[in-house]
Amino acid sequence: MKENPNIDYIKQTLSLLPAKPGVYQFFSGSGELLYVGKAKDLKKRVSSYFKKSHDSRKLDVLVGKIADIKHFVVNSESDALLLENNLIKEHQPRYNVLLKDDKTFPWICIKNEPFPRVFSTRTVINDGSEYFGPYTSVVMVRTLLALIRQLYKLRTCSLALSTENITKKKFKVCLEYHLGNCKAPCVGLQSSADYLDSVHQIRNILKGNIVQLMNYLRDTMQQMASAYKYEEAAAIKEKIEILEKYRSKSTIVNPAIHDVDVFSFMEEEDIAVINFLKVMDGAVVQAHTIELKKKLDESKEDLLLLAIINLRTRLASQVNEIIVPFKPQMNLGNVTFTVPKIGDKKKLLDLSQSNAQHYLLNRKKQLSEKSPVSAAERILETMRKDLRLNDPPRWIECFDNSNIQGTSPVASCVVFKNARPSKADYRHFNIKTVIGPDDFSSMKEIIGRRYSRLLDENTGLPDLVIIDGGKGQLNAALETLDELNLHGRIPIIGIAKRLEEIYFPGDQYPLYLDKNSETLRIIQQLRNEAHRFAITFHRTKRSASFIHSELEEIRGLGDKSIETLLKSWKTIDQIKRLTLEDLEKTLGKAKASLVFGHFHKEKFQ
Repeated sequence: MKENPNIDYIKQTLSLLPAKPGVYQFFSGSGELLYVGKAKDLKKRVSSYFKKSHDSRKLDVLVGKIADIKHFVVNSESDALLLENNLIKEHQPRYNVLLKDDKTFPWICIKNEPFPRVFSTRTVINDGSEYFGPYTSVVMVRTLLALIRQLYKLRTCSLALSTENITKKKFKVCLEYHLGNCKAPCVGLQSSADYLDSVHQIRNILKGNIVQLMNYLRDTMQQMASAYKYEEAAAIKEKIEILEKYRSKSTIVNPAIHDVDVFSFMEEEDIAVINFLKVMDGAVVQAHTIELKKKLDESKEDLLLLAIINLRTRLASQVNEIIVPFKPQMNLGNVTFTVPKIGDKKKLLDLSQSNAQHYLLNRKKQLSEKSPVSAAERILETMRKDLRLNDPPRWIECFDNSNIQGTSPVASCVVFKNARPSKADYRHFNIKTVIGPDDFSSMKEIIGRRYSRLLDENTGLPDLVIIDGGKGQLNAALETLDELNLHGRIPIIGIAKRLEEIYFPGDQYPLYLDKNSETLRIIQQLRNEAHRFAITFHRTKRSASFIHSELEEIRGLGDKSIETLLKSWKTIDQIKRLTLEDLEKTLGKAKASLVFGHFHKEKFQ
């Protein structure tokens, strides 16, 4: 090691260092902060840099540049770790580990003000407002806020709605009131008590106390469906699905495991990857992966500890148990590190580890793609690797079911070819053999009908089948493929709705794709298109069924006449508005009198 030109000054500085825990900073001759480190014993740790040669060329270079040393004494080693983390984030020294994913996570704020607003923010202000989160998924924040705005008519303006200002009538209603999105507390049309009651319910949703709300929505949905208000019922059903997506439990987590953080670790050459899972009340509620770029051959214990402190600080985690693949050489107050060998906690660690491994594989893939290819070919090759397929999925089919309270169940199959929708190949299905809301049996029926027909027609088989649903739906589809001797001939996966888990046949652990990956984006597009196509067909069928049933009540009007009416006028509202002359042109005088008399009984009384 080349001797530092400032060694005399440094030796004097080293002699003054205390043998206490703290944080040290190395500066260059120009005043640049080169490195921040933590120590259980400042004197021993800092002195070690200048008493031996180093295996790392980078470390030799660092030591040769040090011109000044500063330090901070703290009460404990864990305090040193927190301070080190904050200084690295603030100054990003050249020789410290680089955190690739250093973003601010979003919160949901209930503002401390009369008639509180509810909105997302990345800045936490100590002004008495309530903050819920932080959330690793911006999509989840938007979903929750959209749900809240659907259920409750809160203000979005920033007016100073004090009692005095409202009494003096300083404000006028705005467009949001006329659109039905706000109850206009600004002009006294909504009381403070009523508004705060809505805020109280929102607070319960954000805390996870949503069972009572879901029961209320289910009752309301059933009432709407019974009153033939199918559009309203469908809208409420979508709200329930959003709530279920938010609170549903992961199938691999034991409900006895309450609040724990899970961290896994993988490293390769100059980077380390740490995956984080947050488990609350038996459910995986957050999943996140970060990448650390090594600078000085840091130990895996130091890297894992840095990631733990960083993520727990940013996510405001206060849990007392952390599941890890190996124990860091440091205590964190009242936190217990658990290294499981068997059981459900080991399954959680394996799940986290598999996602860290996938992150590394995806990173390798991105670095190795050098040859220029078309966008479609590149996406298909990415999907092949991400989903462990033998061939690029040029022909993909995705299936979804739709029903409300078990009425008029239907299903859809949408087709993508070369990563683009092939709408001419879309198919919808009336469920024929299933009674009631049985999604598993419905899935078995449509998979059987679809692939029996493809086999009969000898038109080939898709490269990938996607089932909108988790393990249950996937297993139902697999049973049918087994019956058709197609198991293993058609790759098939399921996508669950809560954290976008990807399920493979026979694999107990789901795959969590990076939310920005092209593979997940195509799968989500297929799933959303299948859902849209199924819902559209379901609405059309329900509407036609309702019209048909009302026309059939007219005594003397046969099927041919009903068909003629529907072809000409489409909807029941249009038929009701027809004059007798219009009806006579369509049906003739006798049949027209029957229809007109049925819808205009008051004129004949």
